[in-house]
Amino acid sequence: MKDAILKGFAEDKMTKFKNTLNTRTNHIPFLDLKLINREYEKTINEVLAKKVSSGWYILGEEVTNFEKSFAEYCETKYCIGVANGLDALVLLLKASGFPPGSEVLVPSNTYIASILAISIAGLAPVLVEPDINTYLIDPKKIEEKITPNTKAILVVHLYGKCCEMEPINKIAQKNNLKVFEDAAQSHGALYQNKKAGNLSDGAGFSFYPTKNLGAMGDAGAITTNDDNLASRIRALRNYGSGEKYIFDDQGINSRLDEMQAAILSVKLPNLDKENNIRQSIADRYLTEIRNPAISLPFAETVEEDVWHLFVVRTKDRGKFREFLMQNKIGSDIHYPVAPHKQLAYKEWNTESYPISEKIHQEVLSLPLNTTLTEEEVSYIIEKINQY
Repeated sequence: MKDAILKGFAEDKMTKFKNTLNTRTNHIPFLDLKLINREYEKTINEVLAKKVSSGWYILGEEVTNFEKSFAEYCETKYCIGVANGLDALVLLLKASGFPPGSEVLVPSNTYIASILAISIAGLAPVLVEPDINTYLIDPKKIEEKITPNTKAILVVHLYGKCCEMEPINKIAQKNNLKVFEDAAQSHGALYQNKKAGNLSDGAGFSFYPTKNLGAMGDAGAITTNDDNLASRIRALRNYGSGEKYIFDDQGINSRLDEMQAAILSVKLPNLDKENNIRQSIADRYLTEIRNPAISLPFAETVEEDVWHLFVVRTKDRGKFREFLMQNKIGSDIHYPVAPHKQLAYKEWNTESYPISEKIHQEVLSLPLNTTLTEEEVSYIIEKINQY
């Protein structure tokens, strides 16, 4: 079934975008946002023109409609639109009311925004090593990091795969901790038949243009089932105001833009279909790439993951990337430097997180997006098997 979906999608793309695809016969980019968004162009132009003529540009009906739709999609009570994914995490942590300096456990293998959010919220990030197989925070390493000052665990559903939430939530309940999700890369991902964003006390999403559900600029959202948390976040995103010109808290200006909300509402109905295409491509990579020099991603949850990125590992990443480049195949590195090795956290630079360091030294992301044709996927597989 997945092959049929992929083939049908590829044939449709070949018809609609033949000229564009022909120009990249000898080059497969890692990501082509222009082509990804082209099928939405007409509808987006129409809704934006309508919004421009409406005269209402901040916290209007487009934001309200998208918040309702995305909450329904994630099967949560609330969705609160904010300016970007980093703000989503910061506001989630600030709204929780932890004392300044409280510790929040976070994976040592993540994009730095997960850690920055904790620092910006006035809290103390404590790094926990990942599982080398999944690249996600290792539940077995969490309890040893808990202290009397620990207040929460911030998990990161990296690359489109959900963390092992059952044992993590049990640890949190045992130790009276909150659990939050960084769901920036996992729109629509499943864990035990529940969607990312509905697996904890609250979740932060990014709709950066490269995401599975991407805006055409910065945008983000928070999902939660907690009435009080939702109410507090709504106020904090709007200067701390729950009522016009009344400020009970010191908030920030972080409101989802009406234009971006309109764009996201156009694209949301296709999210599951596009995630299915990603799953189909991932399934081909997993079953057809047969090169012992290339370590493939964890494959047991292929149909639950939404494959925001398809990340492999190899000992000599530079050599492998050069090989792909010579064969006109784009790639990217997510991410080349571990957070504890960044100058932004120079106090950690001498610390050792060997699993994270190994991951950051070896990972390489292959093209995986809805513009890839069946022929391009076959070519990528063929060349990697020749490496």
